[in-house]
Amino acid sequence: MTPTLLLVVCLGALVGGGVVLLVDSLLPRDRRRATVRSEGPSLVERIGRQGALALGAGLLVLLLTRWPVAAVAAVLLVLVWPVLFGGARAERQAMARIEALAAWTESLRDTIAGAVGLEQAIPATVTAASPVIQPQLRLLVDRLRVRVPLATALQRLADDLDDPSADLIVAALILNARLRGPGLRQVLSSLSDAGRAELDMRQRVGAGRASTRRSALIVTVFSIVAILGLTVLNPTYVEPYGTATGQLVLTLVCTLFAAGFLWMRRLSGVELPERFLVATPDRAAPADRGGAPDGRALTGPEVRG
Repeated sequence: MTPTLLLVVCLGALVGGGVVLLVDSLLPRDRRRATVRSEGPSLVERIGRQGALALGAGLLVLLLTRWPVAAVAAVLLVLVWPVLFGGARAERQAMARIEALAAWTESLRDTIAGAVGLEQAIPATVTAASPVIQPQLRLLVDRLRVRVPLATALQRLADDLDDPSADLIVAALILNARLRGPGLRQVLSSLSDAGRAELDMRQRVGAGRASTRRSALIVTVFSIVAILGLTVLNPTYVEPYGTATGQLVLTLVCTLFAAGFLWMRRLSGVELPERFLVATPDRAAPADRGGAPDGRALTGPEVRG
């Protein structure tokens, strides 16, 4: 590959990265309410960091092999690496959230046993809550302090947590906040037991799927090392791949590898149920849309059947 063509490839990659950042900056964002779900770097930071690593890997493969298809495959592999092999971290975070929700539900149940209402019980349980959900609970308490109706604040809590398991707990609290009926302690006990059972099941399934993730990682690393090793140590053996026909065959091989990686990723992933407490435009605060301060004009959460 000539230096001119290599320079064109680099410029094309830079232009592509700039287009991605430009599109992300032009996307509309809802600035009406703040969320507390940003626990890591922003999308632009992740794209920039991952894009730089992908560009470097692509250039390195291009210099070693002189194969444009291999360079493109290296760029794509680095870009999708967190998706293919990052499921373990997300699963650990999900299990930690379930455990935190179960512990908070038990704490709320025990606090309610002292014959206090939800408005008093919720702030009393924030300090002892797990750091995983404590920012969301503190935001809930802040909303209650500025006289946001309890049902509306709880609906916002479900949006902040953004978890199907949390929707079950929040839905029970919303019903009690509106109906003020008995039996909340028994419901919270049942929800806590269900959360503990789900956590135990997820831990067992996660232990079994960890081996699948390790297998996918070993296959990927072995394939990359074998291809680069043959290219550097025995270039004559892989010389046919430098032709146009060889590049087509290499494209087919990379496509088959990609299909295998996606299949292994699907086997090692966890399919979560959809949330049924979803955010809708009609769930704005009463002050934003002229509703009654007691919350009677508020509509209930949208339920997905």
